[in-house]
Amino acid sequence: MDHAAEAQRTDLMTITRHVLNEQSKHPESRGDFSILLNHIVLGCKFVCSAVNKLFQAGLAKLIGLAGEITNVQGEQQKKLDVLSNQVFVKALVSSGRTCILVSEEDEEATFVEPSKRGRYIVVFDPLDGSSNIDCGVSIGTIFGIYVVKNKDDPTLEDVLQPGKYMLAAGYCMYGSSCTLVLSTGSGVNGFTLDPSLGEFMLTHPDIKIPKKGKIYSVNEGNAKNWDDVTSKYVENCKFPKDGSSPKSLRYIGSSMVADVHRTLLYGGIFMYPADKKTPNGKLRLLYEVFPMSYLMEQAGGEAFTGKQRALDLVPKKIHERSPVFLGSSDDVQEIKALYAAAAAAAE
Repeated sequence: MDHAAEAQRTDLMTITRHVLNEQSKHPESRGDFSILLNHIVLGCKFVCSAVNKLFQAGLAKLIGLAGEITNVQGEQQKKLDVLSNQVFVKALVSSGRTCILVSEEDEEATFVEPSKRGRYIVVFDPLDGSSNIDCGVSIGTIFGIYVVKNKDDPTLEDVLQPGKYMLAAGYCMYGSSCTLVLSTGSGVNGFTLDPSLGEFMLTHPDIKIPKKGKIYSVNEGNAKNWDDVTSKYVENCKFPKDGSSPKSLRYIGSSMVADVHRTLLYGGIFMYPADKKTPNGKLRLLYEVFPMSYLMEQAGGEAFTGKQRALDLVPKKIHERSPVFLGSSDDVQEIKALYAAAAAAAE
């Protein structure tokens, strides 16, 4: 028996152990972040279990609309949306490490009562892609974490800061497997839930997005409303003028987690541009654009709004929207160049 290979095979790296290893590099660390992350992981496990039950015919009662409830975006909520939001809010508050929570499903930010207050702000979309629940497409949870300036006197201004100041970001994808992708500011790692152990195990260490990809991802149903730059870029994807092969279109839609996960692993570009119908973009800045842009940059990619680096944007309100182009650096640079040329021509 190859004892070295056997030792490596049994040296299982859980997400908790991984984070503790990262925190050990910072002597001043008190373990608060590990506790917070454990509560986020618990929420992800709960939602994963609920999603799996939903996919079983015997538990179809979870399918359907939650009465007349709509969220702040005016979208109908599935029962699982409501449940997921409640689970994460309770898990985050009970961790004793949070002071402000911003959820896609809640109109106002949640300020944690002083007795349970900690120094972290968590922004999150508890169930991204919920409109795809009934057809079995991968859905997920997206989150970002900031540090508050003064936990004894937190204000909404503490939330409205650029994504570049995030401490950590990640997403958990619920599909054929349950995968949690996380960055704490020193690269990106992917963990897959082992149902037999009930633990997220490191399966995708140090994820690096390819410098250039062969896939573009965009809702072409909005093409008639695009600006000239987006139209030209997509035309170049289909009919490249340099003699290279055309890019392939891959777009799941309504499930940003699934589209971004594929882009992160295989390369290419994910686009949700501003257009005539949604001039300010459609994706939410705090809990969709920022966390995904943070992960892309940490993996060696880029994220661009059509005007500037996505992580440099300063939010003015918690549910603000933004356009975004994110993915492989060469692909994002190409669309940056097109916007720069268009701006120069307009002067």
